[in-house]
Amino acid sequence: MMQIYSEVGKIAITSLVSIVVLFGLCKLVGQRQIGQMSLFDYVTSITIGSIAAELATDLEAWWQPLTATVVYGIAALCIDWFTCKSIALRRFFNGRPVVLYQNGRLYPKNLLRARLDLNEFLSQCRVAGYFDLNQLESAVLETNGQISFLPSSQFRPATPSDLQLSPQPEGLWCALVLDGSPLMDNLEAIGHNSAWLQEQLTARGYKSSKEIFLAMYGPQGQLTLYPRQCRPERDWFE
Repeated sequence: MMQIYSEVGKIAITSLVSIVVLFGLCKLVGQRQIGQMSLFDYVTSITIGSIAAELATDLEAWWQPLTATVVYGIAALCIDWFTCKSIALRRFFNGRPVVLYQNGRLYPKNLLRARLDLNEFLSQCRVAGYFDLNQLESAVLETNGQISFLPSSQFRPATPSDLQLSPQPEGLWCALVLDGSPLMDNLEAIGHNSAWLQEQLTARGYKSSKEIFLAMYGPQGQLTLYPRQCRPERDWFE
């Protein structure tokens, strides 16, 4: 029984070590979503994850998968750095965008090169809101596997410049209260303090920030409050 407890303790320790190593490598490589990964990044992530899982259970030679995990992480970091500096390496590891459709013409060879059939391509067009290919100027398969669509000029949404309008800049909104906790750094950044925030809350009938789930401050000085005790008027979905 003591041996079982000892092995469980070792597995717990090696599991925590693998989690720490994975977290550190992820912070070094960068914050990118799965949809933003290249093929090389995706394969490297799977490999590092499988090696880290082996690290959590290999009690006799735990340093071997640990070393392999660190080597893979450093290699991925170096390749990312070199691809940022070299166009040739970037094309080698990440590939190049592929034009699938342009000016009313489909390119079968590029579709074959991208491993896309017509049904899948048309499905991606419909998901993006284009049920008629005549509404498209071009469609490009990006290196991360997503398709970028450029609508034709007569079908793209109107912009203020099309209407000869000059709207005011929007600016960024910042959070002043998150889950009942005031964000003092943001209050100082907009030139206010906790006393000003309390005055605003009192004026709107709230006793403290604990009653506020989210408070947002706009560039024009507008304050929007979202109370914690708020329920929809009815359930729209079953």
